[in-house]
Amino acid sequence: MPANERLGLDIRRAEQELMAAKRAAVEPAGLTVPQYATLHVLAENAGISGAALARACQVTPQAMAVVLKNLTDRGLVERAPHPWHGNVLETRLTPAGHTALTLADARACAIEHAIAEELTEAERTQLRELLARCNHAVRRAAQAQAEA
Repeated sequence: MPANERLGLDIRRAEQELMAAKRAAVEPAGLTVPQYATLHVLAENAGISGAALARACQVTPQAMAVVLKNLTDRGLVERAPHPWHGNVLETRLTPAGHTALTLADARACAIEHAIAEELTEAERTQLRELLARCNHAVRRAAQAQAEA
């Protein structure tokens, strides 16, 4: 299949551009993109466990453990045992974490707004639908290969 017919390359290129822009956007807050994503999820889900946080951020539990250690060491999150489940650690933002998130989120949202402004509402809806169809096609193809 010629490169100019491979939609995966276009999708990957767009993702790389987005991630590079977000990396630059959150850097002044002293965050990486995974750290920013973690703080963002924590802001809406105070007390969430590390395992649930890893699922929400779409990373492995091992990767999340590293992110949480770095954020805890920097005083941006705090972890404490769950009141009823002693082996589960609840994770919450600290005031410093809220401050870092506010700065990073304002800058990251500017990137999201730039994308949104490039498209009409109908185009944004269509793009979401098309990407969902792409995701479905990828899962279907992967399943077919796994069964072969």
